[in-house]
Amino acid sequence: MRNYSRAMVFTLLAFAFSWAAIELYFALGGKWAGGGFAAFSMAVVYMWIPGLVAIMVQKLIYREPLKISFSLNRWFLAAWVIPPALTLFSSVISLAFPGVSFSADMSGLAERVAAYARNIPPEQLEALKAQLAATPLWVALVSGIVQGLLAGATINALVALGEELGWRWFLFKELLPIGFWKSQALIGLIWGIWHAPIILRGHNYPQHPVPGVFMMCLFCLLLSPIIGYIRLKAGSVLAAALMHGTLNGTAGIGLLFLKGGNDLTVGITGVAGFIAMALANLAIYFWGKPQ
Repeated sequence: MRNYSRAMVFTLLAFAFSWAAIELYFALGGKWAGGGFAAFSMAVVYMWIPGLVAIMVQKLIYREPLKISFSLNRWFLAAWVIPPALTLFSSVISLAFPGVSFSADMSGLAERVAAYARNIPPEQLEALKAQLAATPLWVALVSGIVQGLLAGATINALVALGEELGWRWFLFKELLPIGFWKSQALIGLIWGIWHAPIILRGHNYPQHPVPGVFMMCLFCLLLSPIIGYIRLKAGSVLAAALMHGTLNGTAGIGLLFLKGGNDLTVGITGVAGFIAMALANLAIYFWGKPQ
């Protein structure tokens, strides 16, 4: 009961502060898609609220020390390279879907930009198409992977640490005693529901914001054991932050060569990504021995 009660106190506070902050932002006229620097700043604040709540609960309510390991090991490397591998694998799976095809000229990316950012000026869209057509696909892929890895290990990891202090530090240590798979499923469900206010505003699923809430919960349920396994093996929440940040930085690279499909089907956050993550979970179950 101790595990559940402490986890519930954290979860209720994290949801209350996070949802209040984001709803206040929107009530004051803030926008998510196309919100520019204001939206980026709000995203950073939103991601850090669970971490700040975790620290507050740990120090002020339960008066216990903060224990975070800064020791590096080989699992940090795994945390860094698995995200682009999962992203590319999900894109390959996407090619098996009806209506999805390989696009060497990256014209599919331009179509997605036009669909997701409907207010983009026509001249900017044409300039993007010309730029993509003039860039070899392999150059774009390598550049995207390198930039995503660098961002994932720096600014993205720092921002993602805010979330991970909540999910893979506080909740992880409180719920792990009930079992790896049960704890990761519960953390994944909490994590997914926490995203609801921004999903409804077009985050990750701009074409389908309402079904997107359910999709995001599935995404987090499938991703949670993968990040949780890395966090367990690395012995540090910093590895989870590195993996989370790198996934955010490389999530779009697999869409470079895809044409067709939509935000519910292709990419790491679509059904194709769910298949890739499900296979990764099976590998952990049969060969990883998390407990």
